[in-house]
Amino acid sequence: MRISGVDIPQNKNIDISLTYIHGIGISRSHKVLKQASINILTKVKDLTEKQANELQKIIDSAGYELEGALRRNVSENIKRLKRINSYRGIRHEKRLPVRGQGTKTNSRTIRGNVRITASGTSSKKSAPSPT
Repeated sequence: MRISGVDIPQNKNIDISLTYIHGIGISRSHKVLKQASINILTKVKDLTEKQANELQKIIDSAGYELEGALRRNVSENIKRLKRINSYRGIRHEKRLPVRGQGTKTNSRTIRGNVRITASGTSSKKSAPSPT
């Protein structure tokens, strides 16, 4: 089943499947399903064609920014922050955490999984040398 140009999983509950659309989270999913009067425990494969069309119509008419438009808007916002050299823009450019998190021990995801020991060297394990 395709909704807003996204293939949603067939064997999951409809409330979770709708979250596969970029821009729809669990709370927005529940609002849409309540409007369409569809039970949140219904599996996607059990939806009728009429219910699927109703979901599509509600999502389209609600004016939500989804998928490509949302990604483009977020990207433009980040580019604007970089262009005006704001603190957040500089953090984005340096690929560091933007929202105030510390970096001494955390932010491994963005900075890579390399740990620095007290002596200032990387403690990444290397393969044992063959003897």
